[in-house]
Amino acid sequence: MSLRQQSWAYRFAVGVLRPAVEAVTRRDWRGAEHLPATGGFIACANHMSYVDPLTFAHYLVDNGHPPFFLGKEQLFRVPVVGAVLRGAGQIPVHRETGDAAAAFVSAVQAIHEGKCIAIFPEATLTRDPQLWPMIGKTGAARLSLTTGCPVIPVAQWGAQRILMPYSKRLRLLPRSTVHVVAGPPVDLDDLRGRPMTAEVLAEGTERIMRDITSILEGLRGERAPAARFDPRQHGLPRTGNPHKRAAS
Repeated sequence: MSLRQQSWAYRFAVGVLRPAVEAVTRRDWRGAEHLPATGGFIACANHMSYVDPLTFAHYLVDNGHPPFFLGKEQLFRVPVVGAVLRGAGQIPVHRETGDAAAAFVSAVQAIHEGKCIAIFPEATLTRDPQLWPMIGKTGAARLSLTTGCPVIPVAQWGAQRILMPYSKRLRLLPRSTVHVVAGPPVDLDDLRGRPMTAEVLAEGTERIMRDITSILEGLRGERAPAARFDPRQHGLPRTGNPHKRAAS
């Protein structure tokens, strides 16, 4: 679906935010040939900074796929911001509650309508000390296996120079180059049609995180750690600011 087909709120948000992002970044956009020409799909990216949603959305809008995000419900209660999010058709998620099922139903419907659903599979900013993708949650894999739509892995690097995880200090100058690269669809074909067990969802999720990490290794020119970071093994909360929790 093109930007012209979106609601006034969506077009308003793009009109305000895209020039602001362009003013403070240089952009290296690659891999757009992997984005499906037609039909709904899921774009999955790593998550390092609160700037990530803006750069991820900018990449997708610039390449003709206005995204619909699954965002934490608290954002929808912020004055003005919440009204724009609702008007733009974004999907609230009540994290760690039974109400999360409603977001899944909305996402399935959006896929069937031919929309691009943008997901950060980690569901929060990475806790990995070197900002590598940590373990993911199974929502993206479940959505793909339910609808049959492709998952496009996307790696980002550079937004953390503007705003580090959980920092309040913006670094707008000099302008940072933000790299966003999409790869080929994640191979989930052998998992489709199988019972959606915990093992199948875990395997699908690991493949998504593996492909995102592989693209990011190319961007960074480094190898990721052999073991993916798991917050539970380090006594960290799964969501929220871990520094605040540790200090309380």
